[in-house]
Amino acid sequence: MPHAETKPQTAPNLTAVLFGLSGCLVDFGAHTRLNGGHSAEHTEATPGALDSLHSLQQQQIPCAWLDELPPALSQSLAIALPEWVKSSQHSATNNPWPAPHACWQALMALNVERLDGCVLVSGEPRLLQSGLNAGLWTIGLASCGSLCGLSPAQWQALSAQERDIKRGKATLQLFGLGVHSVIDHLGELDTCLADISLRRLKGEKP
Repeated sequence: MPHAETKPQTAPNLTAVLFGLSGCLVDFGAHTRLNGGHSAEHTEATPGALDSLHSLQQQQIPCAWLDELPPALSQSLAIALPEWVKSSQHSATNNPWPAPHACWQALMALNVERLDGCVLVSGEPRLLQSGLNAGLWTIGLASCGSLCGLSPAQWQALSAQERDIKRGKATLQLFGLGVHSVIDHLGELDTCLADISLRRLKGEKP
């Protein structure tokens, strides 16, 4: 007798995606945090950021950004981002990173009912540690976060070999934290999220 065909399981949808603001969605190199101020360059979306947000919106996956910068500064940095991406301001004096509270608060603001399938993407080690402490899947960004700490112009001025060295050091530091995946920038996010969905399908937990 021929075997009945079994339908392949499809990977479960993600529940929500949280992003760091500075050094992730905008402000390549997280210079605002380092320099205490910002310029028009800092408000530019990082490579792949707007495409990633658009893709998540099409899949109806809710998103929010987090930052520890003063609210007025965060809002001015976020000017290039779509309005539907929620902002989640968390008082830095009240359970600051790496405590998990900021991540939980952001998920509550999105009306998310479960932690299962929630992901945090950031280039800031302390925020990633907060995500790990909160029980989220975590994706670290090697080149555009604070570990490399270079502006877009400074990054472009490096030779390919210099970039590889900086990227490699940042990647090792991020994996050393215990993050689940590391990518260069948000242009690689879709593939990485698909990989996490497959890992969830196989029963892996964060």
